[in-house]
Amino acid sequence: MRVDERATDSHATAPSVPSSRFIEAMGRAVSGVTIVATNGPAGRFAMTVSAMSSVSAEPPLVLACIRRHSPANRAIRENGVFCISVLAECQAHVSDTFAGRPRQGKPFDFTVGAWSEAVTGAPCLSGAVASFDCALWSCHEAGSHTVFIGRVVAAGEGEAAPLLYTRRRYGRPTPLDA
Repeated sequence: MRVDERATDSHATAPSVPSSRFIEAMGRAVSGVTIVATNGPAGRFAMTVSAMSSVSAEPPLVLACIRRHSPANRAIRENGVFCISVLAECQAHVSDTFAGRPRQGKPFDFTVGAWSEAVTGAPCLSGAVASFDCALWSCHEAGSHTVFIGRVVAAGEGEAAPLLYTRRRYGRPTPLDA
């Protein structure tokens, strides 16, 4: 099957699981928590994203899935850049703010957390476990989201433990020396 084609066998016509069942099952998966941020002619936007992954090492590519109706979606397309900051366990309040449910203050407020400007001009969260500054490589529509693939032009890493998310709660990894 080619990448841009959908399967046409009998399994492709099977009905999808109900969305509520899918969401409940996905809630059991453990994911890292990231902020995907962009800046440029379309404006400065950021949002909390758990759907982020490596795609390729040659060339270095990562992906992030962004809701199609999010203002950040349009801005990433128009700006052509984004930075993924992998949050440290002490940055749950930043995650909440950029998920639209701040503990204090306003949603999507860049005064929460310390930010620097990445090579591309995209905002990069200071103190993050890792960061991936990207030039937009491609984007693909997939259901309610757009899969943005970025070519990594700069990367960084920190020493803090990552913030995890499962069962609609934050978590932290068990220390390796425990």
